Amino acid sequence: MATDHIRYDVLARDALRGVLRHVLTDVAQHGLPGEHHFFITFQSKADGVKLSPRLLAQYPEEMTVVLQHQFWDLIVTEDRFEVGLSFGGIPERLVVPFAAIKSFFDPSVKFGLQFEAADEIDDTGESEDTTELVTAAPVALPPSSSATTETGAPADDEPARSGEGAEVVRLDRFRKK
Repeated sequence: MATDHIRYDVLARDALRGVLRHVLTDVAQHGLPGEHHFFITFQSKADGVKLSPRLLAQYPEEMTVVLQHQFWDLIVTEDRFEVGLSFGGIPERLVVPFAAIKSFFDPSVKFGLQFEAADEIDDTGESEDTTELVTAAPVALPPSSSATTETGAPADDEPARSGEGAEVVRLDRFRKK
């Protein structure tokens, strides 16, 4: 089997994370346009994630936050974003590296991205599973049991449950086996 020395999987993942970075940078500068709002799911214990002990105890594996009405001080850098949110009336500051993000969804336009975790790709460029990477196409992500609004309440505007119209590309489909 040929080894992918170019690492197309990593290039594609990083390019799509660049889309997310660009969108969040624009929101940090100009606010959310129209009805846009975001569900962002990330690994709670990934390197560089900063959560309060209270939130980490409540969401030990992954957490989904919603950026819609009540968030503040959104700061976007090359490798992460930081945002202020309120959970159960308690203000919190979250730091989330882009590498920790598992999915991004904007239900207002049914656009989503889903990422493989960096540790799911080994040194040879082979994925250890067949996690899907969703490209720039309308897609509905499955609801997360850990979804909360920026106030900490259960999300009542969950991502749609059907994947109609979605174009899903499996990276391993392009690898020679």
